Amino acid sequence: MDTTITTYTRIRRQGILSNDQLFYEHNGEAATFAGDAYKHLQLSYPKFHKMDLLCKAGLLATETALKDHASFQSLDMSRVAIVLANRASSLETDRQHQRSISDKSNYFPSPAVFVYTLPNIVIGEIAIKYKITGENAFFVCEHFDAALLHDYAETLLKSEHTDAVLAGWTDVDQGLTDTLIYLVERSTDSNKNTNFKPHSFETINQLYTL
Repeated sequence: MDTTITTYTRIRRQGILSNDQLFYEHNGEAATFAGDAYKHLQLSYPKFHKMDLLCKAGLLATETALKDHASFQSLDMSRVAIVLANRASSLETDRQHQRSISDKSNYFPSPAVFVYTLPNIVIGEIAIKYKITGENAFFVCEHFDAALLHDYAETLLKSEHTDAVLAGWTDVDQGLTDTLIYLVERSTDSNKNTNFKPHSFETINQLYTL
């Protein structure tokens, strides 16, 4: 079975690269990157502003990758899987939550923060926005692992229940985002002669190093 990466987005150093094109470059403070990118995308999704940075990064990358991707729109969302990984888990939000409970004289934990103290919440936010109801998994690794992402996606695509996998890496630490989101589909006659990329360890690593 041949599989293809049909669209991707890479967010790194406050820039968004999508399908070999520079989509957005941010020249302001790191703290304003997500909000400014949201405006650049002309998104209208108020829930975005309540999310932690990990979810915002995952959603921005997904939106950029999928917004003009015709084949995704035709998929049965119950047959789309999401497979993500990162290094820092939900550490950025964990720190914020810890600060809210460490001072016993000013003990004020926020439920709005606490809900984001699991890394797989980013999958939930993406699934809600795009109505994806297929399989999902989130892995925490010491470093970017193209083999893990590749093999898990391939296993899902060999099953009878998955037609496409939204996969990648979304990591946030110290306010900086490191995100790669890509869509893997089975190769067809309609996508063999395009600029789509083969789904391989090498390709995934190349996209991550962009």
